[in-house]
Amino acid sequence: MSMQLCGTDEVRDAIEKGYPISLILVKRAHDNQEVDEIISLAGKSKIRVIEGSENDLWRMARNNSDDPPEILALVGRNPSASFEEILQSGGLIWMLDGAKYPVNIGFCIRTAEVSGADAVIIDGQLNNQERSAAKRASMKAHRFIPVFWRNAIESINSAKQAGFRIISVEDIGGDNPWETDLTGNVILIVGGERYGISEEVLAASDEIIKIPMTGFVPSFNLQAPLSAVAIEAQRQRSG
Repeated sequence: MSMQLCGTDEVRDAIEKGYPISLILVKRAHDNQEVDEIISLAGKSKIRVIEGSENDLWRMARNNSDDPPEILALVGRNPSASFEEILQSGGLIWMLDGAKYPVNIGFCIRTAEVSGADAVIIDGQLNNQERSAAKRASMKAHRFIPVFWRNAIESINSAKQAGFRIISVEDIGGDNPWETDLTGNVILIVGGERYGISEEVLAASDEIIKIPMTGFVPSFNLQAPLSAVAIEAQRQRSG
């Protein structure tokens, strides 16, 4: 099921039916009375409303028509949820262990969001300027998915207590992604660009899977294995 509602009719109907809308994106400086009415309804339902450019809404709308909608809504995922709330609700979380480059991190955030993940954890030594660069590289997808900058082992320990399985993606893995159960409550981990997943994190993993590589250079860029496993996870979790 899509997490996006598109256009005034879909969004209004969902609010009136009490769907779990967590965020509404509206066109900045719009001139649409229906949108204003929906914003008022959202306020009464305590639904957060943010603004975006016309290009934002055109790019994000699932129909990508020549006439972009003036309103979109996010259903089923709360970008403002705390880490504890995410663990309580369950789902699929991506972890980047030791990632260093903002552009790669941004691509991973965007891929995780697009593929329907519930949150992203990043264990990497980035300053505020580098974190901002990662958000820009994600095409601001961080607005629509919880992103946590926190220690990997502490996060894994908390997740295990909440019943999550921990699955690392590394070249020493055994099974392929399509041979692995990626459903249920799970944290999927990819390693940093230079050193991969740390030994401590690998030791804490319940399973290690691999992405097949048959070329001469035995290394994918960071977002490539994440994308491959994200698509397989989406396939498995879709029904």
